Amino acid sequence: MSIIPNHIGIILDGNRRFAKKLNLNPWKGHEYGSKKLKDLLVWCRELKIKELTLYCFSMQNFNRPKKEFDYLMKIFDESFKELMENKDIDKYKIKINFIGRYNLFSDYINDEIHKIMDKTKNYDNYKINIALAYGGREEIVDAVKRIAEKIKENKLNPEEINEKIILENLDLGSEPDLIIRTGGDKRTSNFLTWQSIYSEWFFIEKMWPEFEKQDLIDVIEEYKKRERRFGK
Repeated sequence: MSIIPNHIGIILDGNRRFAKKLNLNPWKGHEYGSKKLKDLLVWCRELKIKELTLYCFSMQNFNRPKKEFDYLMKIFDESFKELMENKDIDKYKIKINFIGRYNLFSDYINDEIHKIMDKTKNYDNYKINIALAYGGREEIVDAVKRIAEKIKENKLNPEEINEKIILENLDLGSEPDLIIRTGGDKRTSNFLTWQSIYSEWFFIEKMWPEFEKQDLIDVIEEYKKRERRFGK
């Protein structure tokens, strides 16, 4: 294999542990992680990665302490405002999509999310999927509910249900070629449960704020060496 992956997924893990290493309050690590994301977007563009899916906040993260949750919402608010003003988004025609049950967030966060998606909906050079209030199992449950509603409205016959129909009703209709998890843990943690069955997984010891461009290059080089058989 010699091709560059078209679609990369990343589980951005290790922010809190990174902050603890610096003797900071754990939630301060998210600030470092947010800054690293800005670098990542540039690296992926330079490496010709067309699609990126980022696991930024899981459904289980709602169980975090209130002080940390509020701090995260503040970072999201600041980051979304920056995205709206980022000239590179327009220059490079980057479509930004949000997946997950982000409707569970506050009205003002949802308002910013919809403004970003509306502004970039016609861009098609690059695509960034931001997973917020996301869980792979929850995504499948929501897809089943959408399908059930279509059956109820006589828009779909149960006999017509197949993998294609399910994929069309998921939040994300594309499948990552490779997925990176930082932070040292070797588990998938409910990320893209349906879409990742044939993704190549890479588990990195570095915490997310420690991740550098060379780490991304090293993963891509290793990816090129792997034989993707897709069950054949």
